[in-house]
Amino acid sequence: MFSLLVIGGFVAVVSSISLEVFWWSFIWVCAVTFVLNLETWFSSLGVVGCWGDLLVVDNFSSGLVSLTILISGLSALASVRDIQKGGNKVSSFVFCLLVLTLVLVFCFSASSLFVFYILFEFSLIPILLIILGWGYQPERLQAGKYMMLYTVSASLPLLVLIVLIMSEGGSVFWGLDCGGLGYSWLVSVCSSLAFLVKLPIYGFHLWLPKAHVEAPVAGSMILAGVLLKLGGYGLIRFFCALGLSSSLFISVVFCLSLGGGVIASVVCFVQSDVKALVAYSSVGHMSLVLGGVYSNTDWGWLGCLIMMIAHGLCSSGMFFLASETYKCYHTRSLYLVKGGLVMVPGIALCWFLMCAINMAAPPSLNLWSELMLGVSILSYSLVFAFFTGVMTFLSGLYSWYVYSATQHGQCPSWVRGGVMLEEFVNYLVCFMVVAPLWAMSMFLMSFF
Repeated sequence: MFSLLVIGGFVAVVSSISLEVFWWSFIWVCAVTFVLNLETWFSSLGVVGCWGDLLVVDNFSSGLVSLTILISGLSALASVRDIQKGGNKVSSFVFCLLVLTLVLVFCFSASSLFVFYILFEFSLIPILLIILGWGYQPERLQAGKYMMLYTVSASLPLLVLIVLIMSEGGSVFWGLDCGGLGYSWLVSVCSSLAFLVKLPIYGFHLWLPKAHVEAPVAGSMILAGVLLKLGGYGLIRFFCALGLSSSLFISVVFCLSLGGGVIASVVCFVQSDVKALVAYSSVGHMSLVLGGVYSNTDWGWLGCLIMMIAHGLCSSGMFFLASETYKCYHTRSLYLVKGGLVMVPGIALCWFLMCAINMAAPPSLNLWSELMLGVSILSYSLVFAFFTGVMTFLSGLYSWYVYSATQHGQCPSWVRGGVMLEEFVNYLVCFMVVAPLWAMSMFLMSFF
């Protein structure tokens, strides 16, 4: 909980320093608090309380708090050129980024269902402002409308359920046993719908590619790296608190998630926009997280946590590279972005590492998460072995397709004299994505 106090004190001194100093101070504070949270997480200190019962961090939420702080710092570092160019809206951008970070940290630390719901919905406001204010195209208005309609409307049944729990149990803390509400299938639908949209699964995903395509690089990194993880975190918390046990509902969710994951993986091959392809790949990976949650096993839940951390870092890195590629080619079309090995060999190496991690190549953390989730899904039913295998194969195929399509071939003539992207910031961001994945993978290997 030390990170909460550090970031909270950091907000108090925002108005007393210059914008550029604040920008770099925010990055360094995120780096320091990430290291402190990571040390607490690996030390297995159990449950740590702060401010009575309002904020509680355990070994599960501590990992996601660390992920939030790291991704927020990296998103600020990736937008460093915006602070160098200046402008009237830079201070507003920094403020939205800071508010979003604080809201997400407190959301993963909330011990009350009602507080979690309030922060869960409030996190949409800063990301909406980032998309609308600093997006690339006029279609960002439609993207913001889709995001709000999908997420807010799906969250209303969850609010009704929380009010019902408060009226019957008198308390809405995570540790409360609320499994005696009866009508388990209805409880399962109401508690899961908001998180299925936020995760999202195929069929509720239409807002995600639009939001990613229109968002700036910082918005895409936080949206993919952290905001999508609120869905998996909320599902696990409500699964434990409400005792969701409707076998029919769980079977339907398994079919929707894994079948939709295969469809989303196939859709990746027909995307012409790099960011849209990465967004659809997130739908496929998050479907495995959903299968791990509803497998109701400790192995599956641990695999969900590892997958959320691994995917949060990897997808953020890929969105960052897509943004840097756009600055050089002035397009994100896979039909036009060619010859990266010739133009920007350093960025081509980063693309290779990100694509290899995305396809779960050893010794990446994604490999461990997919193995654990595959075992937990098969422990529920062997029927889903086909979907899991096909999804894993397609994941490797479209990751290889992204790398080969963008880095090989003849470079377009209009970028031969373009701006080179061989900058220290690019390599630093990619290193800060790859290094935690490699370190945590080596840590897991020590147990086997």
